[in-house]
Amino acid sequence: MKATPELIELLNDALARELRAQAMYAHYAAYVKGIHCLHLKPYFESEAAESVLHAQTVRNALVRLGGIAVTERSTQAIEHSTDYREMLKEALKTERESQAAYQTILPLLKEDEELYDAIEQILFAEERSVEELLQVI
Repeated sequence: MKATPELIELLNDALARELRAQAMYAHYAAYVKGIHCLHLKPYFESEAAESVLHAQTVRNALVRLGGIAVTERSTQAIEHSTDYREMLKEALKTERESQAAYQTILPLLKEDEELYDAIEQILFAEERSVEELLQVI
């Protein structure tokens, strides 16, 4: 499969988003307090770890396609809060944006079944995260 500059740019955007998500979830895991800490700290830690895996998959896709992977996270600010509701709202916003990014990328990978499947699995995870967050917000 020949990568287009557009595809490389979209994958790098997705990678930067995953790097940001990892930092955001780790931050929220550290700052969530009170009774909600019992459930949300492990949730945020799990999401941070998932973002690391997603970043690794996207980075590997970039290498496979001959692109140069970004090393910086997205410049979108990470909103600091100790209010668990605000954390969850920010998480939902982040997951929806990632979901949209992968929905844009996926059709561009039709020629490469292996990459298509890898990115599709990330999209499914993003969709599950959105659904989970919608149930608790």
